Amino acid sequence: MKLSGIMLTKKFGQIIGLAALSSALLVPPLQADDGGKGLQIATERKIRDEGWGDSEALTSMILRNAQGEESKRAIRTLNLEVANNGDKGLTIFDEPKDVRGTAFLNHSYVGKPDDQWLYLPALKRVKRIASRNKSGPFMGSEFSYEDLSSFELEKFKFTYLRDEVLNAEASFVVEQIPTDEFSGYSKLISWLDQKDYKVLKIEFYDKKNSLLKTLEFKDYQLYLKKYWRPLTMQMKNHQTGKSTDLIMHDIQFGKGRTDADFDTNALQRSR
Repeated sequence: MKLSGIMLTKKFGQIIGLAALSSALLVPPLQADDGGKGLQIATERKIRDEGWGDSEALTSMILRNAQGEESKRAIRTLNLEVANNGDKGLTIFDEPKDVRGTAFLNHSYVGKPDDQWLYLPALKRVKRIASRNKSGPFMGSEFSYEDLSSFELEKFKFTYLRDEVLNAEASFVVEQIPTDEFSGYSKLISWLDQKDYKVLKIEFYDKKNSLLKTLEFKDYQLYLKKYWRPLTMQMKNHQTGKSTDLIMHDIQFGKGRTDADFDTNALQRSR
């Protein structure tokens, strides 16, 4: 989903995704970010994930407290690609009963803050998420509203740090500094494999520059012979001991979704 980042199919890959150069043959030995190599990596990652159109997914959200006790939620995500202006995503909670009908809508943009809304069926009203509150937790999970945004180059300043082997895969390591003054993070450190530029891991640092969370992407599958999607995303909060897993059971593309499926009226129709 889309995260969004966490827009969960794509969003979580976008909101927290990174990128690389157009091909390994074009990438010189990377020893320092002396020529904007971090931005080059991010730009190529973005280019490689364009053209997917729209998608839907069924997902399980597993919440764990510091003692390891679990609670589960069943959610659906709808995503729409918007050329040159961010993406749109709708997340709908189906189970358990106490959150059924809750829906979250995200409109990502290039060059300005995202618009985000939450529909609470118990109150029968749509609540707008203010920019300064987007670092807050999403529905009690370890993902924040900020994490659910699609990945856009303008949202970060990029610095290539080093090459590193992660999980037996040669990877680029890139630092992302958020440009949004209301971001809950001082920086993100991302690992991308050098073959397909899949995001393997992201570390999130709080405003005091301490490690806050780690997100790992696992069980990647290739769709439409072009688009990589992780079936498992695991977010661990190092400061609280809590964690949240997102497990995708079904991802489908080309469902014919349009802008009408992603307006604020869609929130109340979503159930």
